[in-house]
Amino acid sequence: MSNKPAIFSFFSGAGFLDLGFEKSGYNIAFVNEYYRPFMDTYIHSRRVMGLPEPEYGYHLRDITDFTNANESANLASLVNKARESNPLIGFIGGPPCPDFSVGGKNRGSEGENGKLSATYVELICQQEPDFFLFENVKGLWRTKKHRAFYEEIKSKLHSAGYVTTERLINAIEYGVPQQRERIIMIGFKRHVLETLGIELGQGKSLTDVFPWEKHIKYSVEQVSNFPWITTTPFKEDSILERPSGIPEELTIEYWFNKNDVYNHPNSNQYFAPRAGLVKFQSIPEGDDSKKSYKRLHRWRYSPTAAYGNNEVHLHPYKARRISVAEALAIQSLPKEYALPSDITLSAAFKTVGNGVPYLAAKGLAETILDFLGVSSHETNCLQLST
Repeated sequence: MSNKPAIFSFFSGAGFLDLGFEKSGYNIAFVNEYYRPFMDTYIHSRRVMGLPEPEYGYHLRDITDFTNANESANLASLVNKARESNPLIGFIGGPPCPDFSVGGKNRGSEGENGKLSATYVELICQQEPDFFLFENVKGLWRTKKHRAFYEEIKSKLHSAGYVTTERLINAIEYGVPQQRERIIMIGFKRHVLETLGIELGQGKSLTDVFPWEKHIKYSVEQVSNFPWITTTPFKEDSILERPSGIPEELTIEYWFNKNDVYNHPNSNQYFAPRAGLVKFQSIPEGDDSKKSYKRLHRWRYSPTAAYGNNEVHLHPYKARRISVAEALAIQSLPKEYALPSDITLSAAFKTVGNGVPYLAAKGLAETILDFLGVSSHETNCLQLST
């Protein structure tokens, strides 16, 4: 019997969320992703980091396949098999979000990506894992147009026996050098709460007892009150001392050094300028006020790492766009994490920008373990019966 909860991962991308769970003490048992470059990166990164393959393999296919009768039965058999050797089963996933994004297609639940959120919830209700995590853009939760759909899928989960809690997180709260808001919904089957001795009486919700803030390092308010430098005149390869009074670990330069980005396997992968260097040299360091061509500041955190739709982020003190290695650092990934060398640049930046920042994933994973009373460093895992 393993002491680790088993994770079935959907919309796995390149595995940033999964890695956070794995490094916190979970067993990544099953991986599902539809987009081949993401899956190729997932497999490659695990090999270079020396991590084992998921026990029940990689599944490159549409998640909707798992809701039809035959494939649903096959998945159920794997879930049941995992129950024999793991104390808990969890589903985790962040369905593609452009249909709920303010800057995206905004088609909501009727868009092809929007429908995948409903499919993921349907899968959870069919397979009944002990707990689940659902991640999406804040537009799904905050925009009136989409909130009704969000409440509808939540009601389906409640009807299937789940008790849920939600929080709008910001990756920077967990020590990620990046502003990135996401809605996180976490749910547990009622029997799990009963086993834990948690009773939610009248007027009391799971949010009242779930330790959302335990692994938060900085509140958003704290971050906004630090004396950040706004802009500095751009000068290539300039030296600029770190100002006092700011947390170094939330700065771009700290992570560039931590991950040794100039000697990283993906260090030379970046888009070359199409029309000379003038634009790359004219934007001040730290000027991220425009929709595109945002120049990062070395002694500040990054705006959201999203590199599609003409979103261009420039290196703080080099006349170029940031590299794949630098983007990985901004996502707070371990130094050892790398993308395949033959991946196209477009796919590489889509891969990096699509993922949940590693430290945020790790913080969420550890928060769930704390709630379950399971230590990531001990072997006394909780045995739950269904």
